[in-house]
Amino acid sequence: MKLSKLALAACASLATLAAVETASAKMQHVLLISVDGMHAVDLQRFVAANPNSTLAKLSKTGVTYTEARTPMPSDSFPGVLALVTGGHPGSTGVWYDDAFARDLADPKDCKKLGTGVVYDEAIDAEEDKVDTTIDTKKLVLDPTHNCAPVFPHSLLRVNTVFEVAKAAKGTTAWADKHPSYDLLQGPSGSGITDLYTPEIAVGKTADTVEAVIAYEKVKVDAILNQIKGKDHTGTKEQAVPMIFGMNFQAVSVGQKIPSGGYKDAEATPSAALEVGLKSVDAALGQMTAALEAQKLDKDTLVIVTAKHGQSPIDPKLRKIVDKKAFGKVLGDMVDYATYDSTALLWLKSGVKVEDAVAKLKEKSGELEIETIFHGKELADLAHAKAGDIRMPEIMIQPKPGTIYAKANASKIAEHGGASEFDRHVALLVSNPALKAEEIKEKVTTTWVAPTILKSLGLDPYALDAVKVENTPILPGLKAVE
Repeated sequence: MKLSKLALAACASLATLAAVETASAKMQHVLLISVDGMHAVDLQRFVAANPNSTLAKLSKTGVTYTEARTPMPSDSFPGVLALVTGGHPGSTGVWYDDAFARDLADPKDCKKLGTGVVYDEAIDAEEDKVDTTIDTKKLVLDPTHNCAPVFPHSLLRVNTVFEVAKAAKGTTAWADKHPSYDLLQGPSGSGITDLYTPEIAVGKTADTVEAVIAYEKVKVDAILNQIKGKDHTGTKEQAVPMIFGMNFQAVSVGQKIPSGGYKDAEATPSAALEVGLKSVDAALGQMTAALEAQKLDKDTLVIVTAKHGQSPIDPKLRKIVDKKAFGKVLGDMVDYATYDSTALLWLKSGVKVEDAVAKLKEKSGELEIETIFHGKELADLAHAKAGDIRMPEIMIQPKPGTIYAKANASKIAEHGGASEFDRHVALLVSNPALKAEEIKEKVTTTWVAPTILKSLGLDPYALDAVKVENTPILPGLKAVE
């Protein structure tokens, strides 16, 4: 039996990993950047159209993985956890930032088991402040631990690269869009030395690309301060982080607002999206210039990728299906549901999955359903064990371009699903020691986490998810391992 290219790449990467297990580190720092929404084709087009850009410069001393895919579902939480744990949702225990937990309780009633777990701006202490914190009164409760509030990091079943680096006496840092990105602290709750989470959902911050760019400046400034040996505020001395980085939202917002998106199926960006792409490139230029000024460029591995893509690229495919239609089809069979460019369904106790699937199939045309994942197939895709208490019973992949939302929703794109639009993302790994190369074998973004540790001379198998899934390192990086 012939092995697939992905299987061969994985085997080769594992062999490389074993061969260099005790090698000394060639990198002292890793700068990880998530340009949320950026597809592989976005990176390709931008570099070709802007040969003097920062992304083009990084590509000239970097490996571009043209066939990188995120895990499914392609939400921000499983997407970022793939990058820092090396695991899929079945390993991490985190399926979405809006999910259901049968073992946890409602914030107002610890005796009420089974609750929605929404970890976005909904748990902020102040709704109108960028520098807000988490309100513990809004957190779900854990009945097995004296009804203690469950912080996002407590959901995680596996550790993160930040925790491994910190255990090795390294400084760590990260900047993201909500305080709920406490998630990245890992199960210890203390994996990140300098966590900075200014809230994006304040006022009209996320309504235009220009507003998002203004918001993101504070996170870019945080990275520049950290490169100079300061904390994110620039007021305290700290070691340059061993692992640090941030997410960008300008591209994602540029893809979703009615005035943005793409002009055609070839991913020609609209003016709004082009502004978002150029703003990210300019910010990366500031970061790389700062690394050079501090003489850290040769010791730093720069990784540019995305938590998720965005669906659709072809504007002609965009179609809104009213999420209320699922209620009409399934009645009271569903305990909890999450809708985006996918539908995740947690069924009520006693409801047979086969019965729900049969009803969905009857109305597959009305609901624009392409594939219904459930049972072993869903578990295998997520690297989950059968009967996993966190796993939804059903995941629906609609036809490409379909978004489940309010009937009058104005957004022209969304993420969360398993389509190519959702999962086929940019991935570029750059350092002056590398030569320009394109690797066309399929890889997944889970491979980034063990690659980060390997480049720093740390053991990738210190990551729980890597041990469980045998996650390989990215190929083509021997010069920096």
